[in-house]
Amino acid sequence: MSKQIFTVRAHVIISGKVQGVYYRAKAREQALTLKLSGWIKNMPDGRVEGIFEGGREGVDKMIDWCRQGPARAVVTGLEIKWEEPLGDFSGFMISPTRA
Repeated sequence: MSKQIFTVRAHVIISGKVQGVYYRAKAREQALTLKLSGWIKNMPDGRVEGIFEGGREGVDKMIDWCRQGPARAVVTGLEIKWEEPLGDFSGFMISPTRA
């Protein structure tokens, strides 16, 4: 019997020293490894925002990764909002920062 995979979507906002430490690039690598779709971007206020969509196990692993981030990051907060998966992404991208 095959294991059924449910698609989920998490909208996250990461606080701390998360800009200028390759957070977005490393998050994209991690998301692609976990076969997730979505995006990640810097926010004008110094936080990082992302949407991760895929299997529940992969999204949970991505959220766990976000709690620490890459080596030079210092994560002080992680907000998670679960949303209805839309399947509107093809791949995972780094989005431009908007003011």
